[in-house]
Amino acid sequence: MTDETHRAATARDAANVTAYLEASMVPDPETAARYMAPGTRIVFTGARVFSHPSEVTAFNAGRYAWVKKRMERLDVVPGDGVTTVYSLGTLYGAWPDGTPFEGNRYVDRFTVRDGLIVGMEVWNDSAERLLTKHGLTA
Repeated sequence: MTDETHRAATARDAANVTAYLEASMVPDPETAARYMAPGTRIVFTGARVFSHPSEVTAFNAGRYAWVKKRMERLDVVPGDGVTTVYSLGTLYGAWPDGTPFEGNRYVDRFTVRDGLIVGMEVWNDSAERLLTKHGLTA
């Protein structure tokens, strides 16, 4: 693979991750799934494992009244046959009781092969925020 071809593939992978995230926020899990390879594992905080964006949408529906991502940056790491893409930013939305929140940090780590997401890991500060809300801080 030439350097130019490699750069083009890396740029495509980053664009596909962004498109996945944008579709997920609508939420439109069927469009989001177009950017994922069959058998993709989506691992959320608490080691919750999902296999399709519709499962993530259902999970988030119970966790938030609504939630969106303010994507601040992508860190893209080219590799041998795979690209690792980190999306960093903050969540904003409302808790199930309607209380608004913002500034909830997140990191999503994607593994992309041949333009399709083959793995996703998700971390965010939601648990810390809820602990603080209930006075359980150290």
